[in-house]
This record gives sequence, C-alpha cells and structure tokens, in this order.
Amino acid sequence: MADSKKTEAKGAAQEMTDRVKAAGEKMRASGEKFAERGSELGMKLLDQAEQNTREAFNAMRAAAKSRDLSEVMHVQGEYLREQGARSMAQAREVAEMIANFGREAIGRMTGREDEGKK
Repeated sequence: MADSKKTEAKGAAQEMTDRVKAAGEKMRASGEKFAERGSELGMKLLDQAEQNTREAFNAMRAAAKSRDLSEVMHVQGEYLREQGARSMAQAREVAEMIANFGREAIGRMTGREDEGKK
C-alpha cells in the first residue's frame, strides 16, 4: 500500500511538472509572437508618420504656390480636414492591431489559439 501511494505521488508530481513545462512553453511562444507583433506595430507607426509627413509637405507646397490669402486658407482647411480623418483612421487601425495582439496572446496562453483569429 505504501508503494501504491509513492507511485501515485510520483505520477501526480510528473503530471504537475508536465503542466508547468507546457505552460512555460506557451509563455515562451507567446513572448516570441508578442515581439514579432511589436515589430509589426512599430512598422505601422513609421508608415503612418511617413504618410503624415508627406501630406504635410504637400500642403505646404500647395500653400506656397497659392496666389492669395484665401487660397492659402483653403489649402490649410483642406489639410486640417484630411489630417483629422487620417488621424482617426490611423488610430482605429493601431487600436485594432493591439486588440488582435491581445486576443492572440490570451488564446495562446489559454490554449484556445483560434480565438485570436476572430
């Protein structure tokens, strides 16, 4: 009977060790994916900054070519309107990426990886 309890205890200890190892592996994989996603997010932010800078210079060129103050004001108004819309779209895009990263990380940690693909 004592041997039976020892065998049972060893089996339980091995099961616990296996679970801890599996959890550690999931955390490692999740960390690797997080680093990859962080790089994607960084590139997206750089792309957006580049686009915003390009649009600002286009507006400055158009203002410099303007013939009078009303044309300058029109260029500025158009730029501000377009930049506001662009900023909202860019913020939504980044927020969506971050939300997807979170869903993927949670799915990986809980073993339900398909949840991150919704």
